[in-house]
Amino acid sequence: MSSQPINARLTLAQLSAGDTAKVGEFPKAGIVFLRLREMGLLAGTPITLVRTAPMGDPLEIKIRGYRLSLRKSEAEQILVERI
Repeated sequence: MSSQPINARLTLAQLSAGDTAKVGEFPKAGIVFLRLREMGLLAGTPITLVRTAPMGDPLEIKIRGYRLSLRKSEAEQILVERI
């Protein structure tokens, strides 16, 4: 666990493996983010960072009972609040 306050806003890419957070906001435009919303990545949804690849990209998250891999550049645009 990192030393950031629990309710601090940070990006998904800043979480550590095992951290759980809820989605705050992310870009409303772009085909990638449209697809992520279709897969259930919505504001208020709890997610867990499962692991990060050895070179830091991609990241694996657990959301709504399944696992999803995201590019680090995508994860840096998604704001979350640690819970």
